[in-house]
Amino acid sequence: MRHATIFRAPGRFAGWPANYGMWHFGDEIVVGFTVGAHRTAQRGHAIDKRQPVVNMQARSLDRGLTWRVEAFTGARPGGRGLSADEHMDEGSRLAEVMSATTAAVPEAPLNFSQPDSALMLARTGLARGVFSFFYLSGDRCRTWAGPYRLPQFGSTGIAARTNTIILGAHSALFFLTANKADGKEGRVICVRSDDGGHSFQLVSEVGGEPSETGDFAIMPASLQLPSGRILCACRCRQGASGLSWIDLNASDDQGRSWRFVNRPVAFQRAGHSGNPPCLKQLSDGRLLLIYGNRDGPYRIGARISEDEGGSWSGEIVLRAGGANGDMGYPRAVVLDDDSVVTAYYINERPDGDGERFIEATVWRP
Repeated sequence: MRHATIFRAPGRFAGWPANYGMWHFGDEIVVGFTVGAHRTAQRGHAIDKRQPVVNMQARSLDRGLTWRVEAFTGARPGGRGLSADEHMDEGSRLAEVMSATTAAVPEAPLNFSQPDSALMLARTGLARGVFSFFYLSGDRCRTWAGPYRLPQFGSTGIAARTNTIILGAHSALFFLTANKADGKEGRVICVRSDDGGHSFQLVSEVGGEPSETGDFAIMPASLQLPSGRILCACRCRQGASGLSWIDLNASDDQGRSWRFVNRPVAFQRAGHSGNPPCLKQLSDGRLLLIYGNRDGPYRIGARISEDEGGSWSGEIVLRAGGANGDMGYPRAVVLDDDSVVTAYYINERPDGDGERFIEATVWRP
């Protein structure tokens, strides 16, 4: 394994690649993240909510070994940060300068499957009233069109992170986190567009709605197998016990119905709300499930399945040495030789009070 620094700066908080996305075009790789100001915190995220955040991306032209940091060039209403309102004080939040109808509806069908394209989903915050939208790049993330509107699908809130399956030039499945009946985030839905993002239809709810206070299923990671089967891993929590885990569900009818497969990861320590999964497939059919492990010792972990998710290996440690649970949120790409480039955020100062930075691990399963 080799580790490469993507972005690191004293006094800065860089985080959450899972919210934004990671794409590759041959040997060229791009990952998105956000950067704010560091502030000492005894628990939770060590970000200064009084300071603005800015969306960034980084590009590697040598298969993840070195990186060049770039600005995210998509339109940001009011110049405010995407997908970060829950970490901002009043006066800096995106939802203060846009509404659910601010984002445009595409005038002509967007092409989701052109060779150099990338889709990025974004949102305002997490509470009741949160709304989401998306961007499309056709030039390897150098420029972005959008934001384009995502409906509310009858929910009091849609909190999208980047997770899509492209079915054709104008057809795609989007996997979203929607609010539960109590108005809190906590259920995963599958929606579909067949007209290049002009309209969307609710296809299904993945795994059902957690019913108890504090329970959630959020942050889906989906993958379509060569057989057509779709797998969807979700970050889950039980409010009463405070325990968290990752569940795997499967669909054999393009997302219209789902069955529970298993629980590949069950975290043992209560209270940290888990970490989102990243799901990938190698050329030989093996599956990878990658996640941040906040149980301690804090680390980036992975598991491998040789039977399409029916069973999973023990944990492989990709990156040890995290100072506390303010880490993880991985994204990954699989290159043509089955090498895997995994990006995440982490901190490593022994007292846990150092800057949060973006790093990549390059490895061969």
